[in-house]
Amino acid sequence: WSTRFSAHVRFFPLQASVSLCAWTCQTQGTAEACPAVTARPQTVRRWTGRVWAYSAWLGASAYREVPPVPWAGGADCTRAKMKTPAPGRARGIVLVLLSLATLQTLRAQKNDIDIYSLTVDSRVSSRFAHTVVTSRVVNKASTLQEVTFQMELPKKAFITNFSMIIDGVTYPGNIKEKAAAQEQYSAAVERGESAGLVKATGRKTEQFQVSVSVAPAAKITFKLVYEELLVRHLGAYELLLKVQPQQLVKHLQMDIYIFEPQGISFLETESTFMTNELAEALTTSQNKTKAHVRFKPMLSQQQKSPEQQQDTVLDGNFIVRYDVDRTVSGGSIQIENGYFVHYFAPEHLATIPKNVIFVIDKSGSMSGRKIQQTREALIKILGDLSPRDQFNLISFSGEATPWKPQLVAASAENVNEAKSYATAIQAQGGTNINDAILMAVQLLERANREELLPAGSVTLIILLTDGDPTVGETNPSKIQKNVQEAIDGQHSLFCLGFGFDVSYAFLEKLALDNGGLARRIYEDSDSALQLQDFYQEVANPLMTSVAFEYPSNTVEAVTQDAFRLFFKGSELVVAGKLRNQSPDVFSAKVRGQLHMENITFVTESRVAEQEEAFWSPRYIFHSFMERLWAYLTIQQLLEQTVSTLDAEKQALEARALNLSLSYSFVTPLTSMVITKPEGQEQSQVAEKPVENGGCGSRVLTQHFPQPLPTSRPRCHPCHPQTPRRLTLFPPIQPPSVILPLPGQSVDRLCVDLKHSQGSTNLLSDPGQGIEVTGHYETEKAHFSWIEVTVKKPQLQVRASPEHVVVTRNRRSSAYKWKKTLYSVMPGLKMTMDKAGLLLLSSPDRVTIGLLSWDGPGAGLRLLLRDTDRFSSHVSGTLGQFYQDVLWEPLAAADDSKRTLRVQGHDHSATRELKLDYQEGPPGMEISCWSVEL
Repeated sequence: WSTRFSAHVRFFPLQASVSLCAWTCQTQGTAEACPAVTARPQTVRRWTGRVWAYSAWLGASAYREVPPVPWAGGADCTRAKMKTPAPGRARGIVLVLLSLATLQTLRAQKNDIDIYSLTVDSRVSSRFAHTVVTSRVVNKASTLQEVTFQMELPKKAFITNFSMIIDGVTYPGNIKEKAAAQEQYSAAVERGESAGLVKATGRKTEQFQVSVSVAPAAKITFKLVYEELLVRHLGAYELLLKVQPQQLVKHLQMDIYIFEPQGISFLETESTFMTNELAEALTTSQNKTKAHVRFKPMLSQQQKSPEQQQDTVLDGNFIVRYDVDRTVSGGSIQIENGYFVHYFAPEHLATIPKNVIFVIDKSGSMSGRKIQQTREALIKILGDLSPRDQFNLISFSGEATPWKPQLVAASAENVNEAKSYATAIQAQGGTNINDAILMAVQLLERANREELLPAGSVTLIILLTDGDPTVGETNPSKIQKNVQEAIDGQHSLFCLGFGFDVSYAFLEKLALDNGGLARRIYEDSDSALQLQDFYQEVANPLMTSVAFEYPSNTVEAVTQDAFRLFFKGSELVVAGKLRNQSPDVFSAKVRGQLHMENITFVTESRVAEQEEAFWSPRYIFHSFMERLWAYLTIQQLLEQTVSTLDAEKQALEARALNLSLSYSFVTPLTSMVITKPEGQEQSQVAEKPVENGGCGSRVLTQHFPQPLPTSRPRCHPCHPQTPRRLTLFPPIQPPSVILPLPGQSVDRLCVDLKHSQGSTNLLSDPGQGIEVTGHYETEKAHFSWIEVTVKKPQLQVRASPEHVVVTRNRRSSAYKWKKTLYSVMPGLKMTMDKAGLLLLSSPDRVTIGLLSWDGPGAGLRLLLRDTDRFSSHVSGTLGQFYQDVLWEPLAAADDSKRTLRVQGHDHSATRELKLDYQEGPPGMEISCWSVEL
């Protein structure tokens, strides 16, 4: 969340300035003198402005023409004086979460606008999150100032309320049907008043923004409320909050309350701005069913640095992840205030074998980075196939070409051959989506006729494309019809759209028509990871043909209750309303198919006990389950409209609209209208992104001071020294690894890996539950990659010169070096600082560090701390030095050499000058006993 501010100064082009004056004369009869008109009133022309309008429901951006503004005031307008705005007057300026106009503003000094309080209260009750953001601001300047409240919220969230309180007067937001809001918007434009609101950023968030002018010494309170149902993704629920106050805040507090009657199995937090100082302001408390996360930093903790005392370090994401306890059962039925929700995600079911065909676009537009990342992801995905799976590949441009004439078993030999094929895929030609998908269907149908598909297996088609069809059948509607008729409900189609040149609406309908889903793959350094993550979502089908059954006389208005597939790590959710005469015990059945058998789960829930469980006012907001039901119903109705005909579509839209208005949800069918004090004629930039459009992003560049070395610093490359005519000594280089040796006669050992080939087991300690492998390039004298595997909690960290990839519960995330990271998991803490040092630490474990080193011998470096915690079972190329180490006495003839005996093997050690990289660049020279391996 953030509150921004700018001075009440505007810059207009000549014609825009003239039109503003004209608008003022028309609507108020008076105006501030317009310089352009005063100087040459005879040159004034009619002006037509363009204002962006956005319709989320149509899924496209469109222009709305503002009617030409005739010159009403003539020369009299230039002599009129503008009245002082009168806050609180009945007639106000209207803002609609629909459209916007663009004007520029000038930022005020930071001390003019003071955010003296900023709070977030998020209450998650049985996966349903209700979040309230409150910002309190005062104008300390002696002039009128503009304050902009800006909040990024999850794309799946619905705004339910917004209000501003200006000097005791409340200006609420009202949610209306989009058509009615459009009329109010148009009327506001015709009156010369600005309108507009809402924008979106990034992959997961949309941006809410509203500006208002505040008189000197006036106070204003912004309050935004939004709600969302947290979706289980690869074994975890995720609550995302953006923290961007853009200045120090005297009272800053964030409280997250979680109540899960099933029990909380794990809870972890992650932040992209947290420092060690800020971490002291973060507290987490948890019992079996409840958790409370509080973040309340003091002013001194918010400061970026002692040199930048007015700048805040708070700028980034704060994430809470958790999961609940579950068993092999019919799920959990929870009841509150006459509504129920049924969560179904049984554990310990066997994975059903799958037959999967990957349909890969290799058209010319995929060339370069896209095809490279696609090959990389495909190779990883092929390696994750189960030996019980069958698969094939189809690559297509103008024509579609199968890798094999039929599906083949995912044996090691076939997978390796497929990887070689994937490596050789080159991008060129057009895009024939129609033929490529139909070929995949034909391969599956032929295999089925020939009884080559294993009994009880699942058939999947995964399409990856980056553009619209250009060859063969190019009519999107005809392609959708062809594919639906060919699949005929027998297979599931998943569509991945790479980048923003592809019609996402086309892919979404294609997928939803055929029992799958669509996903945007964003063009970025982690595109390959996005592809791999999607595959992990569908890699392990556990059940098919899942149906929920409830006694018809006890429930009504039930949401979707039949699902084609249930995948590991996900969750099926059904909600509904209990009839007035519901029984004391509410029962349900869940039927479905496992690999080779049908199964029926039966579960019961006592209504009175369930109602009582949700009486705790601290952890829940009451009647939340009714709102959960409405939220889920609206989401499903909107999804159904994608793949229905016009008549049915109108009926579904009408139902979704009525629910949106009844429960005050800002959805693609509604808009929020906000009234502001009269006389404030500012416009705002707002563009709500759609999956068919582009996505703007903001890049923050931060400069951090380098840590000061404790002894003999080397020259930093950013501060060149006067060159010397003669170089007597070569530059001191860092060793491959520096090993601390506590408790030995030598406190540290420098190890140079001179003869290492390929992947190397550096450390393995079963007692500690850690393993470190790496690939050392002797010619470049650094690691090309290092991988750390932790058993509890299950975690894998793979570092490369480009980024760090963290895999947890089959979910992978990429983090750029030198970007702050602070993640707390059960039994493990993972941090990265601005110098590029990533640390994995625990109170009873060895601390492992990975460093992106910029000094001499630049590249990846490994650090070890707390090595006295290694168990007696440690092994590996580096681990051996923590087992049975014996230093021989110094040689009498040469005290710079000695022998080191490790597990019965002798190593020659030499005293040398080395560069210590452990504290970051520029490093410092040390005298170290060195061995070569």
